[in-house]
Amino acid sequence: MKLIRPLPLLLLCALLLAGCGQEGGALQEQETAQTQTGPTWESRTPSEAFQGIQGCAVLYDLGTDHYTLYQEDLCRTQVSPCSTFKILSTLMGLHTGVLTGPESTMTYSGIQYPVAAWNGNLTLAEAFQSSCVWYFRQVIDQVGQASVAQQLAALDYGNQDISQWEGGGQNQSPELNGFWIDSSLKISPLEQVQVLTKVFEGRSQYTQEEVDTLRTIMLVQDDGTRQVYGKTGSGFGETGWFVGFQEKAGARTYFAVYLADENRTVSGSQAREVAFALLKETASLA
Repeated sequence: MKLIRPLPLLLLCALLLAGCGQEGGALQEQETAQTQTGPTWESRTPSEAFQGIQGCAVLYDLGTDHYTLYQEDLCRTQVSPCSTFKILSTLMGLHTGVLTGPESTMTYSGIQYPVAAWNGNLTLAEAFQSSCVWYFRQVIDQVGQASVAQQLAALDYGNQDISQWEGGGQNQSPELNGFWIDSSLKISPLEQVQVLTKVFEGRSQYTQEEVDTLRTIMLVQDDGTRQVYGKTGSGFGETGWFVGFQEKAGARTYFAVYLADENRTVSGSQAREVAFALLKETASLA
């Protein structure tokens, strides 16, 4: 009868360790593959939607995790947010209790402004829709520099620079200036989209109630099949913004359009037209 001798202990341990090493290597490869997954990127030249206006745009399809950048270099360049910052001003006011909802009112000083809609006591909803600078100047001053700085840092909002708190003084009336109006604070169109995604996908410090209030006053179009939420912005130079998101058939697309053309007058309303044209254009290509 032939005896089967047990493997020496040292050899047995070596075999076991080799097996563990192979399994561990496989797991490590799987984890590496998982960490390497992320958004896909596509760079395009400006299309007919821009109507010949110089500028850029970022579209982000949440469902497919896909970014489309028109004029990519400009999409990554930080510029003044102008009135698109009213999106953040609203959240900051709600988060700190300065604002309580769409009906929160700020008192009018009596100064006659060139925009008729600004000449009176305004609610949050009215001020947002008319892009009233003095209203949000009051909101930001009441929120205070420390809280504004903290909230900008939490969102990783652009360069987070509020050093020119009172603004650059482009307007003669102090209440019509601010760090967000052609001043120290800057953000790129790509960063605008990323900040909006954090806010509306529940990845920020803001409560659902605060985000829902903002969402309500941001609605600019609802045709029954899609809803578009956004905010325009216009600079003192030939610049215009429109940022926001579209919901259609259960899909959500975030966008930021920024126009900057030295050869013609541009504004937030034109940026809005470009955004709507791009959303229609990309839908037809899908």
